[in-house]
Amino acid sequence: MRLARPLLCLTLLLAGCASAQPPTPALWRVSDADNSLYLLGSFHLLKPDDYPLSATVQAAFKDAETVLFELPPQEMGSPATAMAMSRAALRGDGKTLAEEIGPELDGKLGAWAAANSDALATSGLSASLLQRFEPWFVALLISNIEMAKLGLDPALGLDAHFVAEAAKAGKPGAGLETGAQQIALLDGMSGDEQRQLLRESLAEADEAKARTEALHAAWRRGDDKYLWREMGLEMRREYPALYRRINVERNDAWLPALQARLDAPGSDDTLVVVGALHLLGEDGVVAKLRAKGYKIERLK
Repeated sequence: MRLARPLLCLTLLLAGCASAQPPTPALWRVSDADNSLYLLGSFHLLKPDDYPLSATVQAAFKDAETVLFELPPQEMGSPATAMAMSRAALRGDGKTLAEEIGPELDGKLGAWAAANSDALATSGLSASLLQRFEPWFVALLISNIEMAKLGLDPALGLDAHFVAEAAKAGKPGAGLETGAQQIALLDGMSGDEQRQLLRESLAEADEAKARTEALHAAWRRGDDKYLWREMGLEMRREYPALYRRINVERNDAWLPALQARLDAPGSDDTLVVVGALHLLGEDGVVAKLRAKGYKIERLK
C-alpha cells in the first residue's frame, strides 16, 4: 500500500530485489523474570526469494509457544474483511469522488485509471466505479496495484508466512486488534488527510520501484535506523495527525496486551509479528516497553 509515503508506512508494503543471504529483519527480545516477547518487524507483501528467513528469526519462532499478529489469523486476508472494507469505503453523501477531490486531482486519477484499466478490471473495478468510493480506499487500491507490478504478493507477506507456520506447528495465534478496528481507523481519517493520501499515491507512483527497493534492502539487513529515518521521521514530520492515528495510538493500545503476556505466570514466550514501523523510534513498542523497565535485547 505504498507509493505515497504515508501509505507505505501505513501497511509497510515494500518491495525489492532479494540477495543471496537470508533476510535478517529487525528482531528484539523483551524479557521479564520468566517470559519473553520476540518483536519482529513485518513486511505485509513479499516475494518467494525472501524465504527462508535467517536462522535467528526461525529460532525465535521455534522458541515461542504462541504467535501474535496485528489481526487475528482468521481475519487476515479473509474475503469478509475485504468486503467490509469496501462497504465502509462506499460514499454515502450522494457525491462523486470527483466532486470531493476537485478537477485537477480527478484528472490525474483518470489518467492513472486509463493506464491501469486491466489491473482495475481484475479487481472488479473501473474508472467510473472508483467515483463511488472514499479517497482513502482509492489511494490504497492504487498502491496495491503498483506494488503488484513489482511482483509483491500478500500471500507471501511475513504475517501470512507465520500464520501458516503456526498452523503447521500447532501454535495458537491471536490479534492485537480486529479488522473492524483497522477499517474504522482508515474510514475515520479527515477529508484533508484522505485527499492528501490520494494525491501522494498518484504523484509518487513513478518513484515506487527505487524507493521500495531501498526500503526492502534495509529491511532484509535489519537496518532499523534507515527504516525509521525514511519512514517514521518523514511521516511524523509531513503527516503528524495521520502518524499519531496509525502508529502512536495503536502502539499505546497494544501495550497492555503485550505487558499482560510478559507479566503472566509461567514461562510462555510469544512471537509478535507487526508492521516494522510499530517497533521503531521513540514512539515504537520497543522504546515504550524499555521505558517500563523490561530487559530488551536486539537479536542479530
